[in-house]
Amino acid sequence: MTDIAIVAYQQSDCVSDAGATNEVELIMPVLQRTFAQAGLTNAQDVDFVCSGSCDYQQGAAFAFVLGVDALGAVPPIKESHVEMDAAWALYESILKIRMGHAESALVYGFGKSSPGELPIVLSQQLDPYYLAPLWVDTISLAAMQARMMLDQGLITERDMAEVVARSRRNAKSNPHAQVNGDVSADDVLAEETYVSPLRRSDCCPVSDGACAIVIATVEKAKEWGKPYAVIKGMDHRIESHNMGMRDITDSQSTRLAAAAVGVNDGRVDVAELYAPFSHQELILSKALGLGEETSINPSGGVLAGNLLMASGLARVGEVFNRIVAGEAERGIAHATSGPCLQHNMITVVEKA
Repeated sequence: MTDIAIVAYQQSDCVSDAGATNEVELIMPVLQRTFAQAGLTNAQDVDFVCSGSCDYQQGAAFAFVLGVDALGAVPPIKESHVEMDAAWALYESILKIRMGHAESALVYGFGKSSPGELPIVLSQQLDPYYLAPLWVDTISLAAMQARMMLDQGLITERDMAEVVARSRRNAKSNPHAQVNGDVSADDVLAEETYVSPLRRSDCCPVSDGACAIVIATVEKAKEWGKPYAVIKGMDHRIESHNMGMRDITDSQSTRLAAAAVGVNDGRVDVAELYAPFSHQELILSKALGLGEETSINPSGGVLAGNLLMASGLARVGEVFNRIVAGEAERGIAHATSGPCLQHNMITVVEKA
């Protein structure tokens, strides 16, 4: 199998409302910084481009096509899109390279969540016959998941609050974080419940923004002469669409994906987990078998800022940053989609 190198990663700030800034204007500065980091001039310098976004956020069919305007795609380029988080665009790009159809790729994701009611928009991810017509929002489903965990004695409210406190504290060193600060678990527990048993701090904020990554074969990365990290494995699994057909207090798909890529075959220095709710970080940590030697979400994770359709790719980028900075030698990045951690992807990234 062809090893894949991550050569560059950049993201925008996570902001609660980008105002009149449109998606193209969100993407362009990020792409320019990504090209500069990789030593490229534009999208013509890579063999393939793939993006992730959601037309439901923009409220228009084929809205992702507008994102291509940020590339300046003339003359034509080889380009694709996934109606998912850009972590899945990264997966498609890796397949493209490993099949021998490309040596390098640009992957980017973007989302402007502020104009709509995001929890309601995401209810359209539910099965179209029984749940979607009820417009059950994502926060209510997550609250049900947390309630089941509490009632079964799997976690406590203090466990959840401690996840929030650590996330806020870690985010203080993340210049792109939307939410950070010194908040104790007691401070979180003192908040009123929002959608019981969740408090507002247990829920990720709504954020606007974008991120981008450049990947290449290891040979191409050496040719470019830039610091890089290597993607050693990537696997994704999906569980039942029917909420009643799976145990939502666990994440079997995460466990299977982790086993497939050998997460526990070596020390995990850092783990960036896409956990939109505090209790979901506890589910994922258990499913991945993470111990005290692993730094979980040193960026603050998505509780500090959630670039919908870009946060999964951002988790890979955050691990890449830690490795090229010499802060870690091996890490894992997790991405999710669907209600209550239905769909999960695990990526193992290692020092070159």
